[in-house]
Amino acid sequence: MSVHWNDSQPIYWQLKERTIAMILDKTLAEGDALPSVRTVAAEFQLNPITVSKSYQALVDEGLVEKRRGLGMFVKAGARKQLIKSEREKFLQEEWPAMLSRIRQLGLDAAELLDEANEKDKG
Repeated sequence: MSVHWNDSQPIYWQLKERTIAMILDKTLAEGDALPSVRTVAAEFQLNPITVSKSYQALVDEGLVEKRRGLGMFVKAGARKQLIKSEREKFLQEEWPAMLSRIRQLGLDAAELLDEANEKDKG
């Protein structure tokens, strides 16, 4: 995880979003332990309460579970749940703006797919 924090959102939220990205990218697999609150706080020079708040938000969303005396673990099904919710969020929040921009620029689907395929090759 990068140490660069954005001033436009609370740090606990950014830490939560970075943990979500790690689950989506399979850096953290289902059943894996999250780094301890103390470890994350020390590594990123954060208040442990900030890290705990981030982890609690993940628990509240049903992505992580607390195991008494053991720590926090990625729940089974967390990645699948995230993919579903992130797709919905993309289609509702990001896609309309992207579609509008695509139309503004006069691009078509075939052109965009060709461009994407070229980038994948190179």
